[in-house]
Amino acid sequence: MKTFIISLKIFLFFTILTGVVYPLLITGIVQVVFPAKANGSLIVRDRRIVGSELIGQHFDSAIYFTSRPSVILYNALPSGGSNYGLTNMKLKGLVTKRKHDFYSFNQLDSLTTIPSEMVFASASGLDPHISPQAALLQVDRIAKARYFNDECRQKMINLIKDLTEGPQFLCLGKERVNVLLLNLETDRIQ
Repeated sequence: MKTFIISLKIFLFFTILTGVVYPLLITGIVQVVFPAKANGSLIVRDRRIVGSELIGQHFDSAIYFTSRPSVILYNALPSGGSNYGLTNMKLKGLVTKRKHDFYSFNQLDSLTTIPSEMVFASASGLDPHISPQAALLQVDRIAKARYFNDECRQKMINLIKDLTEGPQFLCLGKERVNVLLLNLETDRIQ
């Protein structure tokens, strides 16, 4: 019985330590050191949350840059991809359709090389980034839809350059642009 009481005390001590004290301590430190990241990297405009830097959104209007395709339509709860292999006929059909849609939506000729992220969905279905090349392919469509002159069109190109993030830790991944941030800044072009 004495051993049981000792083991129960140890169990309760570590339950409180690892289940209450440690999480509260870490949460407190992160809230002080990285408050924006700790709260989801939310973007607030006009006192309203418009999205997160970490989760992609669907944009289908001609006046906005389009995001990478998402099998789950950017729903964060069932995050995931289709898991189709490269030889799967459904994937081949999806890629062909996405390629055709990208060509026609952006009024590009069929010889234009489309970056792969615009025809393949991400593994999480939540990727908020596209490559600078994919963004540049959309500039003419957006400029035309917004009735931008050459100066405003050039401002969009400069925005893409300014918002381009390098590889993470200087070596992981490729250059990328956050689509939501790019669209919000494009709305400010006069």
